[in-house]
Amino acid sequence: MATAEQIKNLVRAHYQNDTGRFQSISLQIAANEARSGHHKLAKELKSIIDKGSPIQKNFDKNGLNLSVKDELDGSLQLKFTSVRKNEIVFSPTVQVQLDRVITEHSNISSLREFGLTPRRKLLFHGLPGTGKTMSAAMLATELNIPFYAILLDGLMSKYMGETAAKLRSIFNFISSNTAVYLFDEFDSIGSSREQGNDIGEIKRVLNSFLVFFEEEQSDSIVIAATNNIDSLDKALFRRFDDIIEFGLPDQEEIRCVIKNKFTLFNFKLKDWSEVYDKARGLSYAEISKACDDAAKEAVLNNNKVVDEKFLLKSLSNKTRF
Repeated sequence: MATAEQIKNLVRAHYQNDTGRFQSISLQIAANEARSGHHKLAKELKSIIDKGSPIQKNFDKNGLNLSVKDELDGSLQLKFTSVRKNEIVFSPTVQVQLDRVITEHSNISSLREFGLTPRRKLLFHGLPGTGKTMSAAMLATELNIPFYAILLDGLMSKYMGETAAKLRSIFNFISSNTAVYLFDEFDSIGSSREQGNDIGEIKRVLNSFLVFFEEEQSDSIVIAATNNIDSLDKALFRRFDDIIEFGLPDQEEIRCVIKNKFTLFNFKLKDWSEVYDKARGLSYAEISKACDDAAKEAVLNNNKVVDEKFLLKSLSNKTRF
């Protein structure tokens, strides 16, 4: 069911004619309904949003004004996702850093009274499956703003030779539409200019990104995510307000992930040592998938009892990095 804050923001977006935000909040409500098990309602809401209403007639399904759609088509995507902070397991360090971002943006007016600005240009780095993309979605959900993904593969391959111009259009959109924006696999454009195998076009794209990124001063949160921080150009680092490292879970975090996944099932362990041993070296995502496999097995066996042996087998079958 929609929260009071979502309802207020929905009404506010309508009267401000902020169609992108109106659509994003509507999608968040639909996602909340799906997570609550109200799949029919969620599907109906999504269908209404996709078809569009009179207020959305000048916007496409990604919340893009049709006047700029041709410029950004294929390189910017509104994400249909809703992730609450209490649904994710973080390391204490990452938790503190993300909480600080949320707190600063929730009190942006107070900061501005003293000439201060919130952290809004973030670099997420770490192995795949450690929560970078989910954390970006969580920030958008907690702050009740849209979440957009920058599709770098389409940007680089489809518009080779025009990528810098497309980047300018993206940053213009970022500046005029408050949201969370994720540049995933950022090393595809942020690799060091000293690498001899880079072609000239990619170096020009990085130079353009550095200029646009530094000039951009909106209320949006811009996140670059990479699995390979060592490949990034050194000039990038000073332009970020925060650099957040996402690591593999420790024993306590492994325990929290598993317990969270089995809240609807009967799962009790007296000795977690074997589970820790099997899960060591796995990412949050891999552990979650192993738990899903074990939960499916329980459902298919017509009970809510998770087979401990099956969980251990599922953990063993997951690929370690």
